[in-house]
Amino acid sequence: MKIWINGDRLEIPNEVTTVAELLSHFQLDQKVVIVEKNKEILQKEFHTAETVAEGDQLELVHFVGGG
Repeated sequence: MKIWINGDRLEIPNEVTTVAELLSHFQLDQKVVIVEKNKEILQKEFHTAETVAEGDQLELVHFVGGG
């Protein structure tokens, strides 16, 4: 399936059906990622229930610590 992530059109496996699975697919920790799906920011507790569909537009912001 093809979706938009941070402005790029990407193809992801069809078995990736939720936001949580999408983050796992890209090896991103849900605790340090903010997800905007189709112009709405998602609360972290809904990542496992929120589905991903063809043509969705997502923005992923990943926080990185360091010093």
